[in-house]
Amino acid sequence: MKKKLPNSIIISVLLILLALVLVWGLSRQKTVDIKTANLNIHRGPGIDYPTIDHTQRQRYHVISKRNDWYKIRITDHKYGWVASWLVDRKKPLGHVSRLSEATVVIDAGHGGSDSGAEYKDSKNSRYMEKTYTLQLAKKVAAALRLRGCHVIMTRDNDRYVALKPRPQLAESAHADAFISFHYDSSPQRNEGTGITTYYYHRGTSKQLAESLSAQFDNLPLTNKGTDFGNFLVIRDNTRPAILCEMGYINSRKDFHHIKSFSYQVKVANDVVKGLNQFFKQ
Repeated sequence: MKKKLPNSIIISVLLILLALVLVWGLSRQKTVDIKTANLNIHRGPGIDYPTIDHTQRQRYHVISKRNDWYKIRITDHKYGWVASWLVDRKKPLGHVSRLSEATVVIDAGHGGSDSGAEYKDSKNSRYMEKTYTLQLAKKVAAALRLRGCHVIMTRDNDRYVALKPRPQLAESAHADAFISFHYDSSPQRNEGTGITTYYYHRGTSKQLAESLSAQFDNLPLTNKGTDFGNFLVIRDNTRPAILCEMGYINSRKDFHHIKSFSYQVKVANDVVKGLNQFFKQ
């Protein structure tokens, strides 16, 4: 007859095995070194969740990742979420704001075979809307990234992107803002001029439009303010979404500014200021 092991030995063996499993599990977890001091730790993966703590030390265990946010272990029984792009940032950010923690989708209108409106009938891309929406989008993206913002572009080169995937990208990224850049066109050349910021949904989309439009008063083109616009990229978007017509491309006066480096930089800086205001609300 086989002799039974004492219960105390069985329990001890089980506890040792459990400890080994826990040690193995911890060793398999990703750890991150947080170089930016005092990062906000949120209750959930996004800036809409309340801040529950701030990072106090450099190394944390990452439990999971969602919407480009890391779920980290704060203590043995406390967890929270931090923006992964701020954690992984090579150069520590000097100042962390809500804009730094935001995900913004920048949509350069048209592209590839879709030239958009034109300054004049020509096969030369330097007269095409798609060229200048991309130039502007890149400058806006660079200005936002400089401040720590997580920027996703619907296109970063001259390629065709269908309309439906653009808002879908904002949806899948759980974006905090979606901004589509375009240039207007009038039936006759030199008839139209000015900037209009469009929203489709009221609420946060309208607030976003108003926040950005308020910054465009310092631009050399007339700011026509905000208006309702039935455009697919903002209509089929449940995230805060706007479409900015930043001048009339077939107007000699407007085109002079549209293609100007200084105008594009001014717009980029205004977008940063407008988003800062929006995220403070």
